[in-house]
Amino acid sequence: MRNIRMTIQYDGSRYKGWQKQNIKGTSVSTIQDKIEKVLSKMTGEDIQVIGCGRTDTGVHADKYIANFKTTSEKKLPEISKYLHEFLPEDISVTSLKEVSERFHSRLNVISKTYVYTIDNNRFANVFLKKYAYHVEGQLNIEKMREASKYLIGTHDFKSFSGVKDKSKKSTVRTINYINITEEDNIIKIEYNGNGFLLNMVRILSGTLIKVAKGEIEPIKVKELLKEKSRSELAEKAPAKGLCMKEVKY
Repeated sequence: MRNIRMTIQYDGSRYKGWQKQNIKGTSVSTIQDKIEKVLSKMTGEDIQVIGCGRTDTGVHADKYIANFKTTSEKKLPEISKYLHEFLPEDISVTSLKEVSERFHSRLNVISKTYVYTIDNNRFANVFLKKYAYHVEGQLNIEKMREASKYLIGTHDFKSFSGVKDKSKKSTVRTINYINITEEDNIIKIEYNGNGFLLNMVRILSGTLIKVAKGEIEPIKVKELLKEKSRSELAEKAPAKGLCMKEVKY
């Protein structure tokens, strides 16, 4: 049995996220489902693709990592060619690599990096409409940076997640760094951490945008963390501005 690691790039605009969804009587288009169908057709096997994590509906990825196991003897260049021929244009497998049978794209993750992009120009850049959240009115980047400092380290991020209250899963995560840059009124918030909860990066981004607008003070982010309960002040930013940038193992 071969274990093959994939690096995948995708535009999530028209997909219901990464994870395959089994809903009777409906056809749900996801990245995982598209790739599995192509690989299964190529190998004649029931291929299951393991992803490094879930991404929400409409979220993009630059270097998403996944792996699958197969008994197929096709060489990697052949598999690559087949994938490029039969996958939709908005999904691209950019590299393939034979890895140890024990490699697991989700369980072996050390850190993930996400980038949230904000278009702060007066008028939305038409070439970024699918990949950035347009916010009118000048944003205070320094206040945003000040607020972000409260989020770095190991915390219970329940206040900044879509995890239901009844869930027994831990909501403690570690954020290693948050870098906020701006060029030509395009703001990028880069998050690196050991893992992220459901909707966490979008909610953190939406909250930092509220700080930058002057709607809440930076210290409020620290207070929200301590509350460990979702507040209306922790606003979820649109999915289209979010991209999974990189995964480290």
